[in-house]
Amino acid sequence: MKQLLLLISCIFLISCSSKEQNLNFLETALSSKNPKIKRVMDSIENYQVQIRYTQIDRRNDSVIFTDYDFQVNDSNYFYPASTVKFPTAVLALERLNTTDTLSMNTKYYVEGDTIESTFKLDVSEIFAVSDNLANNRLVELLGFEEINNSLRKKGITPVRIAHRLGQHSDDLRTKPLIVYLNDSSTGITKSILNKTPLELNLLNVTKGSGYYQDDILIIEPFDFSSKNYFPISSQHNLIKRVIFPQNFDISERFNLSDEQHKYLLSTMHTVPRKAGYDQNSYYDGYCKFFIYGDTKENIPEHLEIYNKVGFAYGTLTDCAYIKDTKKKIDFLLTATILVNKDGIFNDDAYEYDEIGIPFLAQLGREIYQQELKRK
Repeated sequence: MKQLLLLISCIFLISCSSKEQNLNFLETALSSKNPKIKRVMDSIENYQVQIRYTQIDRRNDSVIFTDYDFQVNDSNYFYPASTVKFPTAVLALERLNTTDTLSMNTKYYVEGDTIESTFKLDVSEIFAVSDNLANNRLVELLGFEEINNSLRKKGITPVRIAHRLGQHSDDLRTKPLIVYLNDSSTGITKSILNKTPLELNLLNVTKGSGYYQDDILIIEPFDFSSKNYFPISSQHNLIKRVIFPQNFDISERFNLSDEQHKYLLSTMHTVPRKAGYDQNSYYDGYCKFFIYGDTKENIPEHLEIYNKVGFAYGTLTDCAYIKDTKKKIDFLLTATILVNKDGIFNDDAYEYDEIGIPFLAQLGREIYQQELKRK
């Protein structure tokens, strides 16, 4: 009898241990009673939330991914905003390897512009403060069709990047780059004429009840069908390839040198103050929504957040790999949320600081705390 009770106890303990290790941390995080989570989940239909969380396990030399989703749907459109700068930065580094005269340190400027830059500086500015001009300069180098085709060839689909960010975003022709070959001579890249993008045929591609155009309120839904399209699944697949290239076939990896890959990873987790920006204007959480987005505290050295955020038209998105070198944990998290209570676009009345960023920050903290307890 004692042996039977002992056996039952062992089975119960093994069962409980198994359940604990297979726990869906995303489901638990979204069930949190914390008001930053609860107020969104209590009215979830208003926020168009999509989330993918990946647990990472290691067995011998293998890295094993286990994905958990909440409302992820490639057909349910959200505006990706500056998250599209992530693939542009990676592909620009890859593009440099196809031309002998170009390197990360090559100095150049866009024809008709006065700003001189380097490809290395552009990549840094994209991740540190999400600079639009840096992104657009790299778009002039690549062209939209090369960006989209390169991503598809690597299995990162669906995706459609069709415009720059900020001013002059709809010009289909790229501008030539004037490149300094040495101290006394320059070269010029060719202009590229991109095809007119087809309108997106997706759910929720029109949003809200009105929008401002030239300071005039137009009472009809805002149409995103000509905008960029970069869903959660594609963003998540991109960051997996960047952080864990060894998990993918060579044809699905980015052709980066060791120096380029090391630099890319460094810029992805470098906070603005360490890239030379004023800390009062660009605090650590400025472009790190998960865990630190709702605070101006410095991110500790042992917590590395490799990510790219986007925020525009009331939509907040973060795609991140989070690694604690002291606690020896890491995970992947990509999420988006729409915060536009009045349903009007271009009125700058979005609840970024009140609802959106606190939700994403707390989501990151909830999952991080559970990861700390995971075996």
